[in-house]
Amino acid sequence: MSLDLGSKAVKSNINVTPLVDVVLVLLIIFMVITPMLQRGKPVALPDAKVVSELKSGDPVFISITRDGKVFIDKQEVSKDQLAAALEDAIEKAPGAPVLIKADRDLDYRAIREAILEISKTHLGGISLAASEVKEKT
Repeated sequence: MSLDLGSKAVKSNINVTPLVDVVLVLLIIFMVITPMLQRGKPVALPDAKVVSELKSGDPVFISITRDGKVFIDKQEVSKDQLAAALEDAIEKAPGAPVLIKADRDLDYRAIREAILEISKTHLGGISLAASEVKEKT
């Protein structure tokens, strides 16, 4: 009769519990942070087949919602004060490109009025935001 009081051999089982804990914490962090990364007022962008990336810097966002309200980043401005508010935003970030995010259901007249107001600031150019349509293959 032999009595085995324990083995001195090392067990090589992997404990995955700490790995799962870390992955779940990272998942929660990314789920909380991701909505905060969206700049400007959220709008449903129009679809486009060809979309180009902005080449330079962090843009100044001008958002135009479905009901025609205009926002610079998340601050609402009246259409009459858009040029002055945009000049203030550009002074804080000189050389930043200007990006217009307009809702897809918005009448183009509201976008044109905003562009005409922006043209009073004599910017080098503005960009229009769109979401890219992926072609099915």
